[in-house]
Amino acid sequence: MARTDVENREKPSKDGGLYETVKVIIQALLIAVVVRTLLFQPFNIPSGSLIPTLLIGDYLFVSKYSYGYSRYSIPFSPPVFNGRVLASEPKRGDVAVFKLPKDNATDYIKRVIGLPGDRIQMRDGRLYINDQMVERQRIEDFVTTDSWGRQVPVPQYIETLPGGVKHRVIERDGDKGYWDNTYVYTVPAGHFFMMGDNRDNSTDSRDESSVGYVPFENFIGRAELIFFSVKEDSAAWQFWKWPWSVRWDRMFTRVR
Repeated sequence: MARTDVENREKPSKDGGLYETVKVIIQALLIAVVVRTLLFQPFNIPSGSLIPTLLIGDYLFVSKYSYGYSRYSIPFSPPVFNGRVLASEPKRGDVAVFKLPKDNATDYIKRVIGLPGDRIQMRDGRLYINDQMVERQRIEDFVTTDSWGRQVPVPQYIETLPGGVKHRVIERDGDKGYWDNTYVYTVPAGHFFMMGDNRDNSTDSRDESSVGYVPFENFIGRAELIFFSVKEDSAAWQFWKWPWSVRWDRMFTRVR
């Protein structure tokens, strides 16, 4: 007996179901690409250069719209255009993700210390901007890892940058570390001077052969929010360890 039109309508074809599934997947991927390119991108912290602000094992969202968009805002950084569109320059004190100028490929995260035209210098562990010593206030010690892998208390300070941004820094080797005495760096136009808050354990703009001055075009975005954090000796995918490995007190905290 031939099937009626009603029976045919009640049984959707397998081909139609497959098409709908593929369409949903493609739409979801397109939405993810748009969000990642224009709005927010997740990053994780693999090193301790921004301790105590960011810890190894922190996962955070970076706002892509904060500084406008360059080719580095797009996945795989295709050379579709030069410079930035809808540009807004980083502010002193921002914690920002950028492409390492040396290879234009490696993601780095540091704090914006020097703006175009600024003169930056370290003297006996103290930061000078335009010949003015930046204010800092000693607070309780911070426990971190020394050069031999031991847990030790180290000096911790609240540093107040010109403009009023306050943030914490540590001096793992006191005020006599390798980068605690430098010559004067003059930041070129269109570039920024980046430093880690872990002043004696950060490869940053003080090391011109490794990082140096960062072009505005290389900025990806500003660090905004820690959405997840696990202890340094744990992995995020080991969910069965989360009750003990997750740093619950760091969840959904602003990056400052």
